[in-house]
Amino acid sequence: MSLESKEQHDLSLTDSSEGNDQHGPLCNIPPEPANESSTDFKQFEANDQCTPYRRIHMEPQEKSNTNFKKFVIKKLRRTCQCSPTKAKNVIFGFLPVLRWLPKYDLKKNILGDVMSGLIVGILLVPQSIAYSLLAGQEPIYGLYTSFFASIIYFLLGTSRHISVGIFGILCLMIGEVVDRELHKAGYDTAHTPPSLGMVSNGSTLLNQTSDWICDRSCYAIAVGSTVTFMAGVYQVAMGFFQVGFVSVYLSDALLSGFVTGASFTILTSQAKYLLGLSLPRSNGVGSLITTWIHIFRNIHRTNICDLITSLLCLLVLLPTKELNEHFKSKLKAPIPTELIVVVAATLASHFGKLHEKYNSSIAGHIPTGFMPPKAPDWNLIPSLAVDAIAISIIGFAITVSLSEMFAKKHGYTVRANQEMYAIGFCNIIPSFFHCFTTSAALAKTLVKESTGCQTQLSAVVTALVLLLVLLVIAPLFYSLQKSVLGVITIVNLRGALRKFKDLPKMWKVSRMDTVIWFVTMLSSALISTEIGLLIGVCFSMFCVILRTQKPKISLLGWVEESEIFESMSAYKNLQTKPGVKIFRFVAPLYYINKECFKSALYKKTLNPVLVKAAQKKAAKTKITKETVIFSGIQDEVSLQLSHDPLDLHTIVIDCSAIQFLDTAGIHTLKEVRRDYEAIGIQVLLAQCNPSVRDSLACGEYCKKEEENLLFYSVYEAMAFAEEYQNQKGVCIPNGLSPSSD
Repeated sequence: MSLESKEQHDLSLTDSSEGNDQHGPLCNIPPEPANESSTDFKQFEANDQCTPYRRIHMEPQEKSNTNFKKFVIKKLRRTCQCSPTKAKNVIFGFLPVLRWLPKYDLKKNILGDVMSGLIVGILLVPQSIAYSLLAGQEPIYGLYTSFFASIIYFLLGTSRHISVGIFGILCLMIGEVVDRELHKAGYDTAHTPPSLGMVSNGSTLLNQTSDWICDRSCYAIAVGSTVTFMAGVYQVAMGFFQVGFVSVYLSDALLSGFVTGASFTILTSQAKYLLGLSLPRSNGVGSLITTWIHIFRNIHRTNICDLITSLLCLLVLLPTKELNEHFKSKLKAPIPTELIVVVAATLASHFGKLHEKYNSSIAGHIPTGFMPPKAPDWNLIPSLAVDAIAISIIGFAITVSLSEMFAKKHGYTVRANQEMYAIGFCNIIPSFFHCFTTSAALAKTLVKESTGCQTQLSAVVTALVLLLVLLVIAPLFYSLQKSVLGVITIVNLRGALRKFKDLPKMWKVSRMDTVIWFVTMLSSALISTEIGLLIGVCFSMFCVILRTQKPKISLLGWVEESEIFESMSAYKNLQTKPGVKIFRFVAPLYYINKECFKSALYKKTLNPVLVKAAQKKAAKTKITKETVIFSGIQDEVSLQLSHDPLDLHTIVIDCSAIQFLDTAGIHTLKEVRRDYEAIGIQVLLAQCNPSVRDSLACGEYCKKEEENLLFYSVYEAMAFAEEYQNQKGVCIPNGLSPSSD
């Protein structure tokens, strides 16, 4: 932007020749001098040799003195007052279904919603049963979880496309907590009992199992529902206090690495079902390695029937899943291969009597109807409160990121805070109905979107499919082998494991993100999911600090016939002004990188400390500067003097990329300015943002009489430096180096 164009942006351009109170930076003097420097300025003001210099002036807004007590009272009064309109907005905001359902376009949307809801419901049936094993629960509880989550998100959610229900990573985390608590309570986690022998009499379930099995299964779901309740409470609290910023620390690379690492743990936990082995579930650090050690030690006990079934299911599911994905643009709906495999495997197991003949592990009796609601076990809260933190953060981070992604794709908006409320209540309310933690899941969301979903009404259709299974069909899965469920779980990990194919592209785009991905993936897989997530977050934050500790640093050149300045190391044919060097530092200036800033500045320009030392040495030995330079002395001092300091009169620091300063940064700028002024070089700051300018003012970087020396652009600072050099000794008092705050 040229100086003439700046007149169109409410910026006043003044001329030093028009009057005493309209001087440019060479002659811009406060009306009442406060010290000797001001007196010198006054003398300089009277000098008629001062060349007119055009200068931008901006008048800051006056800050109102707000009374904190009055502000709090006003805020509370506005919050607590009630009116019919406000009550309506609060209710409609908390239940978004009341806004969009009355406006529902039946002809336009009903077909897509019914189709997508039906297909997702069919896919959820086998997955809900399979993921129940992953969470350490009976199959019926997975169906409960998917049913209640679909209904509650329909009422509270703002995304039209995401599918909320069981999610493999959360099931894994729940399963680890459940197994740990079962072990602490004295239950044998290696023994996996058959499903509860419950029969349905209307909506009442009668337990026909021994007390020991009931106690174990009931304790497992008590642990699962309690940690789910705590996770939901955390999510609602985060929504209430609007602390969704926590998800900012979970970058895409970190989440992708975490999901891939956890996928290895899921695969490992399901391997025993594929082999038909009864093994204890390893917990804690190194559980993946421990589990594989147990598997190889007991591999001679492999159930051949389960192994053959697993291989056959893999041979069917993997190719058909790939075909579904390859032809998804041509298929109106994906082929429900999982349901077909489950039905075929159940029939083969039932009529072939695989359990009776070959001792194949089966799902057992799955009851119909609903169990009476039961409160979480409050006594377990102290031991589960910490586990629920990681589960809640992963749950809402996945849900919010997916909802925002699909909202952006389809051109509507979601409320992230309401999404946190929705997923929170999708955990709190179902925890009273024997459910475990839920969140959005990418695979099912993609299926839901690709099959014509238009609104959240599709979740109701999904819930109706699950309700039909819960009331009628569930007992028919009695003979279903657990190896089939394990294969379904493993096949659904394909998406996460495919991330390895994207690594070369990720490496080209950002090596730092690739390293974060690897660290998070390896720590999540080899150590544990919770510790791996924590390590990933800490390492990601460390990488951010590392980037600011060693940022990009460059000298700038001027694009001819413009006011644009760019890095001389990145672009050719840039112009420079003799005696002026423009330095850019792309990072905040604070205690971590202050030494990097100073050393880089000295290296790119010259080191004033060494120059000053050389000058003192030359003065003591009464050797002129030219003698030192051309005498052939090759020490460091002579090398510094070879860059004749008199040839460099101004250093302009481009502060446009400096977001903030701390006390160490301000002190560093003061020190740099002092060192350069000692050898006759002025330091100017340009393009400081308001935050940096305020920090400089509070840190007393400039004297009071120098506060008007502001440079809003690098071009302006360079023009001033050139004018200053031309008028040096005439318009500028000795010992005064103008600078910008």
